[in-house]
Amino acid sequence: MTHLPIKFGTDGWRAVIAEQFTFTNVERVAQATADCWAANPAPNTQPIAVVGYDRRFLSDEFAQRTAEVFAGNGLQVILSTEPVPTPAVSFAVKEASARGGVMITASHNAASFNGFKLKAHFGGSAEPALCQSVEALLGRSPVRSLSFDEAVRTKRILIRDLRPNYFASIKRLVDFPLIAKTRLRFAHEPLFGVGAGCFETLLAGTRCRVTTFNAAHDPNFGGINPEPIARNYTRTAAALRKNPHDICLVTDGDADRVGCMDGHGRALSTHQVICLLLQHFIANRRGRGRVVKALTTTSMVDKICAVHGLELVETGVGFKYIAAEMLKGNVLLGFEESGGIGFPGHIPERDGILAGLMLLELLGTERQSVNKLLAALEKEYGPHRYGRIDTHFPLEKRDALMAFCKTHPPARLQGSPLIDVKTYDGVKFIASNGSWLMLRGSGTEPILRIYAEAQSESKVQQLLRLGVRLTKQV
Repeated sequence: MTHLPIKFGTDGWRAVIAEQFTFTNVERVAQATADCWAANPAPNTQPIAVVGYDRRFLSDEFAQRTAEVFAGNGLQVILSTEPVPTPAVSFAVKEASARGGVMITASHNAASFNGFKLKAHFGGSAEPALCQSVEALLGRSPVRSLSFDEAVRTKRILIRDLRPNYFASIKRLVDFPLIAKTRLRFAHEPLFGVGAGCFETLLAGTRCRVTTFNAAHDPNFGGINPEPIARNYTRTAAALRKNPHDICLVTDGDADRVGCMDGHGRALSTHQVICLLLQHFIANRRGRGRVVKALTTTSMVDKICAVHGLELVETGVGFKYIAAEMLKGNVLLGFEESGGIGFPGHIPERDGILAGLMLLELLGTERQSVNKLLAALEKEYGPHRYGRIDTHFPLEKRDALMAFCKTHPPARLQGSPLIDVKTYDGVKFIASNGSWLMLRGSGTEPILRIYAEAQSESKVQQLLRLGVRLTKQV
């Protein structure tokens, strides 16, 4: 039987359910993962694997099948009782000193997709070398599995609620007593994902009041992609205009990323959220350390780091690269444009639930609205506006486009001379006034992403149009 090639992207393997994401292929990937762990067990780990899943169609069954294969390969499997945030799985991996873990999720992708997120023993996204090792082992050995009932009976599969220990851990990372007495009235938009109910559980018994929107378990995600971007907030934004809150936290489908609206439904960009938290960690928490960002993240971060004398490390796109820096130690914060933020003293993993608690801590500390805090940031570091478009672009023409962009960079961006061209993950043009334009292909799909940042919305749109014109050159 011929199999389509299975390729790992920036965070595991994703594909359309029933086309490529089938039980047969999930078994093949699970077997290759078990073979990889058996051949290269991480030091000081136990023959344990953690498996969790989101709310997508058949996610629980794909997770069960993955657990059966791991059990058939001699691993003891800790299987989640119900859909959980991805960081809860990563935390459980680290807590159990496991070989690694798997989260069955396609994160923010459309409802037709599902995915196999591979977690390494340290409780973060598997590094590229591990993903490549799994790919290389696909189909090398027959699938070995143990039936679910037999595996449960013999305790090869242990069914556990992964949330209590994870919740207890993240509550210790924030000033929870401060949050508990703030009387904040905040909203949560989980976009029909696994974040639904998390803040009610975390803040039960406190003076905070939580309103959760779109909490129903709907594998179709209400007809949207569960991604923390403004166009997916429409219904909740309308509700907040009628009934304002202090802030609205947003989490994506598997709750490892964060977005935000002000209390009246106006969307904040993920870049604004990142800068608010970075300023909070420096000014209020008196934090020091290296700051790690993906190169598609706002240049306001660069300015904040320069003013405070902090080392800034820039990585390619994909949280696994940020996790690698976090593992080296002395990291104050790590983050990416899509709203993934990693925190010190935790797992080297993005965590949307913890990021939400940190935003509540910020409001409790400052006792000002999120809009006033943003205005203060812009007053100090200048306005930064950001835009991104995803356009269909043939995979076979991508190399030629990247080569053209590297060899024919524009001399200026909106009249400002070009001072740098970065080419280690796509091509990024940077002007002397801080504005920039970047073109980068998706890791797995015929999609080209065009990113831009400038001082105003109109200038961002001009840069994006320039990016589109560049795609016509090949």
